[in-house]
Amino acid sequence: MQIADERSDTVGRRDGQPITTSHLNKRLLPVALVVIGAACSRGRTVVDSDTRPHPPVVVSPLPAAPAPAAPEAATASAGQAFDREARQIFRIVACAGNEPVPDDLEPTVEAHCALFRPALDAYRRYLETAGPYLTGLQPKDLPTSVVYPFGGGDLLSALTTYPNLTEVTTLSLEHAGDPRRAAASDAESLADSLRRFRNDINGLLTMSDSTTENMMDLQRGDIPGQLGFFLVALAIHDQVPVSLRYFRLEEDGSIHYLEEKEITDIEDELAKLLNQRWKSPDFSAAFSNVELTFRPKNQPDAPVRVHRHIAANLMDGPLAADPRVMNHLEKHGHMAAMTKAASYTLWNPNFSRIRTYLVENMTFMISDSTGVPPQYLPATHFVQETYGSFAGPFLDANMRDAEDFRELWRSQPARPLPFRYGYVDAERRPHLVVTRRIDAQ
Repeated sequence: MQIADERSDTVGRRDGQPITTSHLNKRLLPVALVVIGAACSRGRTVVDSDTRPHPPVVVSPLPAAPAPAAPEAATASAGQAFDREARQIFRIVACAGNEPVPDDLEPTVEAHCALFRPALDAYRRYLETAGPYLTGLQPKDLPTSVVYPFGGGDLLSALTTYPNLTEVTTLSLEHAGDPRRAAASDAESLADSLRRFRNDINGLLTMSDSTTENMMDLQRGDIPGQLGFFLVALAIHDQVPVSLRYFRLEEDGSIHYLEEKEITDIEDELAKLLNQRWKSPDFSAAFSNVELTFRPKNQPDAPVRVHRHIAANLMDGPLAADPRVMNHLEKHGHMAAMTKAASYTLWNPNFSRIRTYLVENMTFMISDSTGVPPQYLPATHFVQETYGSFAGPFLDANMRDAEDFRELWRSQPARPLPFRYGYVDAERRPHLVVTRRIDAQ
C-alpha cells in the first residue's frame, strides 16, 4: 500500500468526514458479502484534490517491432533454492499439493484447511463469471508480460484477469517474507499464524481491499504473508509451484539471485521499512523480492510461468532516488497492465513516474477507476471503454479526474458488469475500465 499521509490512518473523506482504514473495512463489508471481489494490498493515499491542469502528456507511438520475450526465470544454479519450502507453504497455507509436513503439524494443517476451503471455493465461483468476461475483453495479440503496480500479494487477480500470462511483476510496499518459518513452527504458534492469515486474506477473497492493519500483520509471524497469498492464487487457478528464489535489483535493473552466503551475510538485517508509520518487518532483508515460477497442475512438461514481486515505494521521490525499479520495468518492453483498488494513486501528482511508465509502455490495461485517468491518455494513442456504472470515486479524490471519469461513462453506451472488480463507485456499484492503445494495432 502507498500511504502519502503517514500521520494517521486516514485514507480519504466523504461528506467532509475522514475515512480511516477501519471505517473503510466496515463500509465495504455489506457489498463484499454480495459480490466477491479480487484485490489485495492497495495504495491508501490521500489524493491531491488540486484541479489545476497538469502538463500535457507527450506519448510517442510504440515501435513496430514486437515486444521482447518475457525475462527468463532463474536457472537451477542461480541463487539459493527454496523450492521445498514453497511446496510446504503450498500445502500448509493453500491446502494444495502433497509435500510432507512434520507429523506434529498435520492436525493443525487439516484444521486450517477445513476452515479455509469454503473461502477458496467461493472465489472459484466468482472466477466462473469473472474469468470468461475479462478474457472476452482482451485482444488476441495481447502481450503475455504483465505489470501490476500497487499489486501487493495479488497474483490471484493477475491470473484471473490475464489467465494466459507468461510473466507478471507485482510491486508494492510489502516484502515477500521468509519461507523457512512455517514448517519449523510448533503446532500452537502455527495455528495462531494460520488463523491470522485467514483473517488477513479474507479481504482478497471476499472484499476488494485489504486494510493497512492486515498488511502490517502479514509482515510478521510464522507465515510469509505475501508469499502465502501468491501460493493461494496458484491453488485456486490449478497451478503448482516449481521454484522459489529471492533476488535484488542491480543498478541497471537486472536481476541478481541471492546465493546462500549472501542471504546468511544479511540474516540479521531486517527488511527495510518502506512506510514510516508501519511496524517493521521481523524477517531479513534478503526476503524482500521474490521470484516464484509455476506451471499447470498435472502438466510436468508445460513451460514454467514467472511471477516476480518487488518491494518498492512507487512515489516519485523514492523512485528518483533509486532508479533500479524503473530500470527493471523498462526491460519488459510492451506489456499489459492492470491495477485495482489502488486508492487513486495514479490520480496523484506524486506518482507521476509510475503513471508515465504505464502510459509509455502498456498496450492494454484493465482497471477499476483507480487506473490511469483520461487526461493522461492522448486520444491519438488510446481509447477507453467503460463497463458498469460510475457516479464518482469511492474515496474523495482529485476533482478533475473524478469528473473526467464521470464524463467518460456518460459518453458511452451502458455495458453491464456482472461482478465486482476492485472498488465500487460512490454509489457502491461495480465498474471497470478497458484502456487500449490504438497506435499499436
